[in-house]
Amino acid sequence: MSGLIGRKIGMTSLFDENGKNIPCTVIEAGPCVVTQVRTEEVDGYSALQLGFDDKKAKSSNKALDGHFKKAGSTAKKKVVEFQGFEGEFKLGDSISVDHFEEGEFVDVSGVSKGKGFQGVVKRHGFAGVGQATHGQHNRLRAPGSIGAASYPARVFKGMRMGGRMGGDKVKVQNLKVLKVVAEKNLLVVKGAVPGHKNAFVTIQK
Repeated sequence: MSGLIGRKIGMTSLFDENGKNIPCTVIEAGPCVVTQVRTEEVDGYSALQLGFDDKKAKSSNKALDGHFKKAGSTAKKKVVEFQGFEGEFKLGDSISVDHFEEGEFVDVSGVSKGKGFQGVVKRHGFAGVGQATHGQHNRLRAPGSIGAASYPARVFKGMRMGGRMGGDKVKVQNLKVLKVVAEKNLLVVKGAVPGHKNAFVTIQK
């Protein structure tokens, strides 16, 4: 699937032709530089490696500088490979938000917001006890029993319990492109995408 690397700017809303208010996300998509071209002859598959967002020189090293120098580019913060691009591309080419069209559907991947250590009510949607009567002291949001009796005398793997929540790679599929603002490299998609503001995302079509 061809696509671009972008940065989540934030959320807003637009009105459609029927006057319905649609929640949407604004993404700064590209321009991305082609930093490597994978070919069937050399690598066994065809793909383009794209780089996005300049990295400070002090944050790079000689190996990265040499890699990006071949493409005539500065070091980039985010590098992702995409397959399925049509046409011929060479090192140093720039791919902009014009790659997308209004009305088409895209998949957006990102790392969800980290929420720290959370209990079972927030993390897994447990109901809790629900009522504070009949002698309930501090059990309103507790998980309850997690095991059986003397057999199997253990807790099964995968038991839903409290733990770290968020910080996972998430892909949201089939988001409609509502608007493409080419002069500002902005892409407006319907609905929410994973990640905090200014988080890197990949947009595929």
